[in-house]
Amino acid sequence: MSMKEYIEIKKSLIPYDFDIAIAGKMFNLRVDYNQTADIFTVRLSTTDGEVICAGEPLIYGMPLWGDVWRQGQFPQFDVVPYDESKEKTKVTWDNLNETVFLVFDVEGESIVK
Repeated sequence: MSMKEYIEIKKSLIPYDFDIAIAGKMFNLRVDYNQTADIFTVRLSTTDGEVICAGEPLIYGMPLWGDVWRQGQFPQFDVVPYDESKEKTKVTWDNLNETVFLVFDVEGESIVK
């Protein structure tokens, strides 16, 4: 995965939630999947249960939580569903965590060009 870091999604556990450190702050992510629409959603919460954003869809190339970002409450860099080989252009059950990963933009550059 080059120099980028990513969040591993364990599809066999969906629906599930886990705690994760993002930008030095602890959060809880819940991953769900709608089989009919073939779409994943992610809920972002504080570790004490305060929901920050519920049901954010994983849309290829679009940073998570971008439309509801609030200073001091969200990570200071982007988390984007992305395929570094640039072969895929959509997040699906078959490609998530195979070729498409939730990538941290830790280098401060736009990942999707």
